[in-house]
Amino acid sequence: MDTIRIFERLIAFPTVSRDSNLDLIGYAADLLEASGVACQIVHSADGHKANLFATIGPAGRPGVMLSGHTDVVPIDGQNWTLPPFEMTERDGKLYGRGAADMKGFVASALAACIRASKMALRTPLHLALSYDEEVGCLGVRDLIEMLSAAPQRPRLCIVGEPTNMQVATGHKGKLAARAVCRGREGHSALAPLALNAIHLGCDFVRSLRDEQERLARDGARDGDYDIPYTTVHVGKIDAGVALNIVPNLCQVDFEIRNIAADDAAGILDRLRDAAARIAEDAVSIAAEAAIEIEITNTYPGLDTPAASEAVAFVKSLTGANDTMKVAFGTEGGLFSRDLGTPAVVCGPGSMAQGHKPDEFVSVEQLRRCDGMLDRLLERLTDGWLS
Repeated sequence: MDTIRIFERLIAFPTVSRDSNLDLIGYAADLLEASGVACQIVHSADGHKANLFATIGPAGRPGVMLSGHTDVVPIDGQNWTLPPFEMTERDGKLYGRGAADMKGFVASALAACIRASKMALRTPLHLALSYDEEVGCLGVRDLIEMLSAAPQRPRLCIVGEPTNMQVATGHKGKLAARAVCRGREGHSALAPLALNAIHLGCDFVRSLRDEQERLARDGARDGDYDIPYTTVHVGKIDAGVALNIVPNLCQVDFEIRNIAADDAAGILDRLRDAAARIAEDAVSIAAEAAIEIEITNTYPGLDTPAASEAVAFVKSLTGANDTMKVAFGTEGGLFSRDLGTPAVVCGPGSMAQGHKPDEFVSVEQLRRCDGMLDRLLERLTDGWLS
């Protein structure tokens, strides 16, 4: 399959989010332009990374957009038994970092674009490749800004994150934040005369756990998710210099992953109130006591109605009778909110394999994805949406 040949090349690009993706974007652009497909490259502010956007078919009409990210998570500290940046084929599985998340779909989408370039599409096919999805859906925002100024926006978007080729209509939103807890330093032998910022941080973590317990007990529910309620999670605490110094600073990184019925900003307001109470109680010990909360990243959830035209269309491409929702975030919520383009998540592989050593996607899943995109091209040739 052309898809596997392209996939092998994509795996070889070590596009960890902290590094550049320009070599991969250059390869994709060369591949498309060799088939007569013009590409728009949207660079990051520092020029170190880039998005790619391409359209095949008639201009000036709303079409179907295939969306994928090109960055992958690091391999640091993982026990890989196979080379992570070299495709290995074994027992019907293709191994490599990003195989499932989500270079399998990107390869299938590029192959579909090449096939589309030789067809007389009556409705356009768009391709959107982004960077820095793994660190908060950052890069795609520049691409969305460009598309927002275009005279025509895509009619619908298929985000090819791994769903085992099932049709997913939603995912939770995410708000990432940092609580900066400020105390007063001192010698540990005189600890009661100082204010331990780690203690403030622990008190704040307790308030996060209280909020999680409230949401689990009394919060809104969406039974389509494995965890049917909004979650609050602490992922990192950074504090302390030496054991004999009472620390004056503690940073707590936490997140809120909210279902559509919950307002993440409202939850954050409750957490700010709790932080203010903790700091107020500590002011009697140190006037500089404070807990300041700053949002570090946020992206919206996705909640495309199951009865919508977009969902019915993608189901017709896959043969699916039902839909699902996924636990992980995607760029689909941004396309839906900021472009008004309804998004559906459907792609090869399973996120159960993503972010792990010896990540893989099966050949069978790639064949199913190619089949879905072949049916899409047939519909676009027939003039769906024209």
